Amino acid sequence: ITELSNVLSTLICDRSVIDNEITGELFFRYVDSVKEHFDIENKHLITELLQGHDQDSKNVANLFLSGAAEIRRLFDKYLRKWCKKGGLRVGQHDKFVQETEEMLELVLKRIEDETEKLYPLVRKQREGGGSPA
Repeated sequence: ITELSNVLSTLICDRSVIDNEITGELFFRYVDSVKEHFDIENKHLITELLQGHDQDSKNVANLFLSGAAEIRRLFDKYLRKWCKKGGLRVGQHDKFVQETEEMLELVLKRIEDETEKLYPLVRKQREGGGSPA
């Protein structure tokens, strides 16, 4: 996701490549990767923390769960605005670049938070530190 974000961030600035088939393929690969990431996270990691015995871990899991729901809502709204019939439809390039960069940054910030907060809790729980032995 991070690599695709970096590439897309560069590509979208060039209006002449927005409607390019390769840019579209990379864009939708990114979209699919983000959705899959949240699905896997929710089905496995968040569920695992919620089933544990540590209330602090459950609280963090609930925060990540509600955060994921909000990001999905914003992501879906963004996609409805800029994607039509399976392709990018960019009328106002400057606005598209601004909103895309905001979306990319939102997702990257989420991944950073997962790395720093969520994944350590999951590791701790798996090692027996988050639930009674």
